[in-house]
Amino acid sequence: MPIKRFIWLALLALTMLLIAACGATNTPAASQSAPADVFSLPKNAQGYVDISVDQLKSALAHKDFTMINVHIPYEGELPQTDAFIPYNEIEANMSQLPADKNARILLYCRSGRMSDEAAGNLVKLGYTNIVEVDGGMQAWQAAGDELITK
Repeated sequence: MPIKRFIWLALLALTMLLIAACGATNTPAASQSAPADVFSLPKNAQGYVDISVDQLKSALAHKDFTMINVHIPYEGELPQTDAFIPYNEIEANMSQLPADKNARILLYCRSGRMSDEAAGNLVKLGYTNIVEVDGGMQAWQAAGDELITK
């Protein structure tokens, strides 16, 4: 008799678990966390953060950084771009950069090569919050988004 009672209790417990699981809702707050602050992501070996276009889109929704196009020659820009500084003239254009070396700066170019170089140079100049967009404008367009041309 104790085995039948054990089986009955086990079936009852399993039934209750199934009912509870079926009644659970998947609320957005429970299943999705807020987008990560791209400036708090781990830095690469060169001392800056590499992000994807999807991460950039999330960051643009609550933009709190200076966004700089470093591609030469000019071939367009992403929405909300604040400045155009050629990647190889970063040091000569320090007056266009935030004076605060802890300021948040996001760089991009056409493919990512020039912005990688510019990001490394800014780190060498003492800037501590640098983010670079992997794939740059090409990745932006590949994701179905358009460039702005002026």
